[in-house]
Amino acid sequence: MSAAAVEHPCDGEPERPKLQERQEPESLLESANRLSEQLPGHRVEIIGGVITVAPSPDGAHGRALTKLMRPLIDAGLDDGESAVIQGVRVWLPSGPSDYAIPDLAVVDADFDEHPNDNNCYDPGAFRLVLEVTSGNYQNDLRNKVTAYAAAKIPVYVILDRRHGRVHVLTEPLPGGYDNHEVYAPGHKVALPDSIGAEVTLDVAALVAAGRPSPKAKPRAKPPEEPDPSKEQEASEG
Repeated sequence: MSAAAVEHPCDGEPERPKLQERQEPESLLESANRLSEQLPGHRVEIIGGVITVAPSPDGAHGRALTKLMRPLIDAGLDDGESAVIQGVRVWLPSGPSDYAIPDLAVVDADFDEHPNDNNCYDPGAFRLVLEVTSGNYQNDLRNKVTAYAAAKIPVYVILDRRHGRVHVLTEPLPGGYDNHEVYAPGHKVALPDSIGAEVTLDVAALVAAGRPSPKAKPRAKPPEEPDPSKEQEASEG
């Protein structure tokens, strides 16, 4: 019985590349985390199963945020049983991968003992979330209203820089908040006592802090002084 012939590749002939195994597409959460690494300084969130990317905020945004932090800290909410914290991730039940990163939050002091996946924290530890709007203001005024209410966060405050208003939303329901108050400059806003202290916000001061400074006009160039040597050449000619 003769042996079956075995083919060998010719000497010097490159071997055919092996077919790469098909990789499974990355998950929504993996995509969001990859974007966070590729876009440092941007805020990447998943709201309602959709990835949203917000650019780095401007200076007026930071100034307004400081104005909002001050009365919360002065009321003692950053000590004892609660803490005032920026940019902490909160897990949202609106989707399996949903999470948000509010600009500011008042949380229970032991919030870090209630972690969730992907460096998020249980929304049950949040007493208040606060957003200062930027270019993506519609996300703060619409999508996050539903998301934060679904997470049963008791108080949601929005400084709407575009329209110069402060929104205070309370009494969360599955589809949104049952109580939505809007305040214009000239009003004082008393936040609900449920956050753990009495806090009053000055709407006019907040709106003014969030307003970008007018761009400085470029300085006019001073008139050029005559060159004596050129004047002398012209007179001699």
